[in-house]
Amino acid sequence: MNDGIWLPGVHRIPSPNCDERPPGNTVDLLVIHNISLPPGEFGNPWIEDLFLNRLNPDTHPYFAEIAMLQVSAHLLIRRDGSSCQFVPLDRRAWHAGASCFSGREHCNDFSIGIELEGTDEHPYTDAQYDQLAQLTQQIHAHYPAIVPQRIIGHADIAPGRKTDPGSAFDWERYRSLLE
Repeated sequence: MNDGIWLPGVHRIPSPNCDERPPGNTVDLLVIHNISLPPGEFGNPWIEDLFLNRLNPDTHPYFAEIAMLQVSAHLLIRRDGSSCQFVPLDRRAWHAGASCFSGREHCNDFSIGIELEGTDEHPYTDAQYDQLAQLTQQIHAHYPAIVPQRIIGHADIAPGRKTDPGSAFDWERYRSLLE
């Protein structure tokens, strides 16, 4: 049995928060997000706990608001550049929520989601940009329809609801690493 598309050299942590993509959908969008739990704190296990449905609501007051959510992303890139994959690329991760791109709703159906450990305001690290560029190239090898114009931020598909990856994300720097 095929266990899906897992990227080589990336630590696997399978999340239950995924399902099959609807038939006939071409994966042609890459969505960049940011996440930190609790907000503004880095280097702890709580992002994984959220994506695995085991976040303890008693650990931090903020967690009581989000512990019941069932969310995931395909990939997470930590501040040190290390990465882990929660969902095979050919499955639908639950990262975009209510979303629309170029008139197409339900972006989870046709996108890959990458979370950067960070916030809208904290500069991302050199290691994160390098790893993001490397993973983007690997993803593009599987999904050539993901061209630079189809790599966007969460804010672009959920305006007014989401702001990530935020003003701290250097799109020009990232795109130059893809050339």
